[in-house]
Amino acid sequence: MGDGVREPRLTFTGTVLDAPDVGVLAGFYRRLLGWEVTTEEPDWVKLSPPGGGPGLAFQYEPAYVPPAWPAAPGAQQMMAHLDIETTDLAAAERAAVALGATPAGYQPDPDNRVLLDPAGHPFCLWIRT
Repeated sequence: MGDGVREPRLTFTGTVLDAPDVGVLAGFYRRLLGWEVTTEEPDWVKLSPPGGGPGLAFQYEPAYVPPAWPAAPGAQQMMAHLDIETTDLAAAERAAVALGATPAGYQPDPDNRVLLDPAGHPFCLWIRT
């Protein structure tokens, strides 16, 4: 800052998704990603990747409304989405659907698959081309 005030250390620790049922959503991503539950409370669950790094958490939101995909005027807008890289797009999509994801009706790119998690959050499976 230059004014003699010591700047605080900031560390990004993860992304938080709102959900009407944190257990269901955390369970979906735990199985999909193979991550461990590191914090579990009635209204909050956090998953962490093996080997460390930023995690993914879920907080209870009683007024949660799933976003529209693709965006539509007057509908709840998507604020963020998760990108998940895979080595086999078709197999990853099958696995995600078997765990409770739903393929989105609109697919903008053949190298990606947009799916909706059990709470309706869009996420993308993608393969490096």
